[in-house]
Amino acid sequence: MSIYGKYFRKYKYPFLVAVLCVALEGVCDLLGPTLMSNIINKGIEKQMMSEVYRWGGLMLLVTLFGAFFAVTRNIFASKTSQRMGADLRYDLFKKIISFSEEGSDKIESGSLITRMTNDTAQVIQFVNGIMRIFLKAPITCIGSIIFASILNFRLSLIIYGVVAAVAVLITISMKLSYPRFSKLQAARDKMNIVVQEYLIGVRVVKAFGTYKEETEKFHDTNDSLMKRSVSSQMVITLISPIINLTVGIGTVAVVYLGSILFPMQLAEPGDITAFIIYMAQILSSLIMITNVFNVFVRTKASTARIKEVLDSSEDFSETGEKKKITGDIEFRNVTFAYPAGSGVPAVRNLSLVIEHGQNLAIIGPTGSGKSTVAWLLLRFYDVDNGQILINGQDIRQLNVKSLRNQIALVPQNPMLFSGTISENIKWGDKQATNDSIDQVVKKAEAGFIYNMPNQYDSILGSSGVNISGGQKQRISIARGLIKDSPILILDDATSALDAVTESKVRQNLKSDQMERTVITITQRIGTAMSSDKILVMDNGNSVGFGTHDELMKECPMYKDIYKLQIEGSKEA
Repeated sequence: MSIYGKYFRKYKYPFLVAVLCVALEGVCDLLGPTLMSNIINKGIEKQMMSEVYRWGGLMLLVTLFGAFFAVTRNIFASKTSQRMGADLRYDLFKKIISFSEEGSDKIESGSLITRMTNDTAQVIQFVNGIMRIFLKAPITCIGSIIFASILNFRLSLIIYGVVAAVAVLITISMKLSYPRFSKLQAARDKMNIVVQEYLIGVRVVKAFGTYKEETEKFHDTNDSLMKRSVSSQMVITLISPIINLTVGIGTVAVVYLGSILFPMQLAEPGDITAFIIYMAQILSSLIMITNVFNVFVRTKASTARIKEVLDSSEDFSETGEKKKITGDIEFRNVTFAYPAGSGVPAVRNLSLVIEHGQNLAIIGPTGSGKSTVAWLLLRFYDVDNGQILINGQDIRQLNVKSLRNQIALVPQNPMLFSGTISENIKWGDKQATNDSIDQVVKKAEAGFIYNMPNQYDSILGSSGVNISGGQKQRISIARGLIKDSPILILDDATSALDAVTESKVRQNLKSDQMERTVITITQRIGTAMSSDKILVMDNGNSVGFGTHDELMKECPMYKDIYKLQIEGSKEA
């Protein structure tokens, strides 16, 4: 629970006010049975109405104060817990967006959503409960025992036995509940992941007609969640009635013992009445304490999951030199294997030099390590061996945020966000003018925007669901171009474009080629042929590097790709 320390410190004053109100409310509740005892013993039994009015009026006043303290602590508890929850969600989100790629690979997105929603809601409920109920329960329970002991020590012995028995039941409940609630949260993660996968891939599901398989998958996951929920609730379902029975037996024992002590003048009628009320308060308190521990167990499980996020490795720190770069790039004997992979290097002993203003194409079969080159240049990962240099300086010595701000990436699967087209393009440059947007839209051959009803103000759905794949790629290219970075990475960014449109985009990019270094990752040899240099990769190794003409003479794999894609298409 130490991770919540800063939130309690930030809101300590409203928290303490709420706690004080809870304590005072508990005191008011505790005074009630004692005042009732005085009404019976000093007023009703002796037939003195003045004592009845006196103690009754005092009891009414105490009740009014208790109501005031209850309303006040509810107000402070609700505001404070919600503000702490908002801060926790904000810190979680900040942590998630600063995840290293290794951290992102470790925790699935569906699980992250559950942790930001369900787990933080559990924490909010617990904090709210502390200020509203959880502190009141032990105060009322302990206070009832003390007040009952003062009234009649002999009768209070029964209360001691009841409390000891319930303490044992609560301990058993905690030990049985914690592992069950941990498994319950894991089951919620699994269901969220299944739903998220379906929503993302809904078109694929429709295209392949796999409704039955997806429904069965969800049914299995949902059934597992149901069973985990039943298992976690079963402990509470069994323990709570046993606690009620224990306290009920205690109440009967108080009445029985009181009937024995009364004729012996060792107990008065008001004492027995007060004891029955105190037993009811103790019952209520013990039930609340049981709920407290059950909520605590859930919160403990949620806290462990939240802590896992907060303790995850962050992206590279903000240390390092903030330096303006150009497009002079060198890979020097670079070897890298993905941390979450099999340990087999994705890139082996890669060495190449790219001069500023050059256009480098990287081509090769799927899984050959093409995109890994881009991820390493952006420092999504650091190399295991060797160096990557920009302007002759190891990129590990540069500030990672400054480095990425000077590299524009256009991914193969363009991620567009809900909002206008203009807002999506301005992701590359928040201060971009309409003229600047016009220029990059023309270079990206995204003129279709002008035919849309609201042009740049046209609304895109999440992930750009209301436009085609080729249109999304062209908006993504425009977003990368408007960043006007010295290095531009196109990761198969024209794969959804027809040959004519792709050729126009390539020509447009080549017209300002001397202003930036362009790295084009592609499967199409037609895209690679016009580049200044071409890197051919296979299974993480560089099997060729040079111009198109040089590779046609020296690189068998490149010649095979050429024959398959160019000569093969002519024959067809």
